[in-house]
Amino acid sequence: MPRFPSARRRAPLILERLGALYPDATCSLDWRTPYELLVATMLSAQCTDERVNRITPALFERFPDAASAAAVEPEAVEPYVKSAGFFRNKAKAIVGASRLLIERHGGEVPRSMEELLQLPGVARKTASVVLAWCYGLNAGVTVDTHVGRLAQRLRLSRHATPARIEPDLMQLVPQEEWQTLSIRLIFHGRAVCAARKPRCASCSLADLCPSAAAGAASEAGRAAG
Repeated sequence: MPRFPSARRRAPLILERLGALYPDATCSLDWRTPYELLVATMLSAQCTDERVNRITPALFERFPDAASAAAVEPEAVEPYVKSAGFFRNKAKAIVGASRLLIERHGGEVPRSMEELLQLPGVARKTASVVLAWCYGLNAGVTVDTHVGRLAQRLRLSRHATPARIEPDLMQLVPQEEWQTLSIRLIFHGRAVCAARKPRCASCSLADLCPSAAAGAASEAGRAAG
């Protein structure tokens, strides 16, 4: 199997090729305001963006802002988010976050990682998405299941958890490219590098991917045997 350059050397090439493949890659969640993106991203935990986008029109018609959600109990939100999975916890988080937005931020979604992380149901992934797409602030790399999987397969990180993968990725590309790297990896994970059957033979990153090379070597060995 060929010896691969370091992750630091390969990362810019990977980002460039992904840019050619997905030049229009953007957030897949439907939203109109920072509050809507905040809620939609909270709902996307262990749920597909496609399903979230089916849920949110009715949810946002009933609860268009923090004030409307803060005024009810979680039980009133639950029917609107039931198909998102873990709906009771998510409804509770939406109401709790909305109340804190009213109490501390005048109903507006704050523009800092520190303040966002104080909201119920908001971790770094959600905060990074909101800051990047609403305010153009690259405060971190969003590590969802696709990004985590591709980071490991491409050997951009040897860690297994988002908390350990994120700082590895942040060191590989300039800060202004953090969210760009994330969204392009997500698109590639959906289109080519699937969890169960990655399409390595047709992947534009195969020559930069140790996992693809290992798979090809294994196939060649079986054929020779």
